[in-house]
Amino acid sequence: MPETTPSRIPRQSPSVSGLLPAFGAYGIWCLFPLYFALLKDVAPFEVVVWRLMCTLPFCLVAVVVLRQGSALRAALTSPRTLATLALSGFLIGANWLIYVVAIMEGHVLAASLGYYINPLMNVLAATVFLKERLTRRQWIAVALATIGVALLARGALDTLWISLMLALSFACYGLARKLAPVAALPGLTVETLVLFLPALGLMWWQIQQPGGLAMGSSTRISLLLLCAGPLTAIPLMLFATAARALPFSVLGFIQFVTPTGLFLMSVFVFDEPLKPIQLVCFAFIWAAVGVFCWDILSRRKAG
Repeated sequence: MPETTPSRIPRQSPSVSGLLPAFGAYGIWCLFPLYFALLKDVAPFEVVVWRLMCTLPFCLVAVVVLRQGSALRAALTSPRTLATLALSGFLIGANWLIYVVAIMEGHVLAASLGYYINPLMNVLAATVFLKERLTRRQWIAVALATIGVALLARGALDTLWISLMLALSFACYGLARKLAPVAALPGLTVETLVLFLPALGLMWWQIQQPGGLAMGSSTRISLLLLCAGPLTAIPLMLFATAARALPFSVLGFIQFVTPTGLFLMSVFVFDEPLKPIQLVCFAFIWAAVGVFCWDILSRRKAG
């Protein structure tokens, strides 16, 4: 099937049909710290539990409304597809857990660094596993971004493990979703089905804790936790759509939107101290993004 073939033509200009969902997903993820800040009194494990528990019914309703039941059945009855989605499900579940704990423990900059590192891992995965070839200007952009990320990582060694785990889990998730021969919604539905039993286990564990479950403690908290379903599902469906449509290296560079939003939010909303080295890192990374965009636009005009 053509759609299962990895991208081998990265020199073509990315399509708008891929760029729009990519920017949509990364833009929504920029706002997540604000959502999690409203849940600061809820245990991180419980937040992850309700993300899993509420995403599944949202996806099932969407499958019915959008009449994608046949695609869902095809994914569930294909051993190869099911195995790929099981892997991607556990990867995104691990990413959620690390991210939520980091944000709710006040490590917003560590989360930001993780998503600055992730595009570089995407480029590495694209060249090694998908055989994508970058242009000379794109390699210059990668070099500039690497310098910027290295400068930022040097000043955050104590929480670097958080950043690396976030970057690695999400890069592997993106690669799995790109290779899975299934559309965004059915794929996400299978992933959440795979994670449903672990979510029940986490819920049982949380019930045993002294504070128990926050769900039901107040109308405000309950509604916020129920919103975790659509807030989780919508950007992931957009991301999966973009991953299927764009070269993986391009998808990675667009992701700089998210950590930049997290970076700015950590400084201007959460009052984390701004260090000069972070400004230097910011300059290198956005110079890299500028070079990457210049390359894409110049090739679009040439085409």
